[in-house]
Amino acid sequence: MSVTRAIIPVAGWGTRRLPITKTIEKCMLPIGNRPLVDYVVQDCLKAGINDIYFIVGEQSTQLKDYYRSNISLNDYLRRNGKADKLGLVAPLGGVTLHYIVQPSYGKYGTAVPIALAAPHINDGESVVVLMGDDFIYNQDGSSEVARLLEATPEGSCGLLATKVPKQDVNKYGVIELDAEGNYVRSIEKPDPEDAPSDLINISKYLLTKEVIDLAANVAPAPNGEYQLPDAVNQYVANGGQVKVTSAVGQYLDGGSVEGWLHANNVVLERS
Repeated sequence: MSVTRAIIPVAGWGTRRLPITKTIEKCMLPIGNRPLVDYVVQDCLKAGINDIYFIVGEQSTQLKDYYRSNISLNDYLRRNGKADKLGLVAPLGGVTLHYIVQPSYGKYGTAVPIALAAPHINDGESVVVLMGDDFIYNQDGSSEVARLLEATPEGSCGLLATKVPKQDVNKYGVIELDAEGNYVRSIEKPDPEDAPSDLINISKYLLTKEVIDLAANVAPAPNGEYQLPDAVNQYVANGGQVKVTSAVGQYLDGGSVEGWLHANNVVLERS
């Protein structure tokens, strides 16, 4: 079965980016002239994904506005001899967008939005899961999602990983691998001397319906959050296999001011 659907959570308040995220949704922060989340969406489209489920906050409007037609803007461009720019603001073609609202009260963590999408995923189906505030940048325009799909055996799970300097692993979820290079578990922010590798989990997954359903039943982590890697860990503990694929492009994270500035510098310097 070909993979045609993706889940992209974008409901977070972006507290690390306050005060700007008081009025601008975190996923809409600009990288160059495009919102951060559009780099994620475009990667999906290049990989043949044609059905995207956004998990949005209760007050989200900007994401929908960006991907719908703006009749007033279109008229303005035509009236003022700028019709050549209409393609820049046209709605996406060949893809269906869905918006699922995540309540601001209740459970919190990366497993929660995935569980909200579970009723929309069919038994036996696999879906791509990508967070909406970071992305893999390929200067040649190639798709990291396409590489993930190609590298993962049909009906199996997979994830993208990237290497970081060993002294920085305590900032991330670090991947432990078995002798065959398959995923064993993700260890959250270990001390460098205790880290099983220098590969980090960058929350770019291909997941079966089984893992999507497990996300609805994970126990809270010590910090009280419900984490998607715990569902993946449980899947492996139950006998499932997760193929780890190293990302070719550069991992860019817009969740912090430093990461956002770096992402802009990389994209603008190489475009």
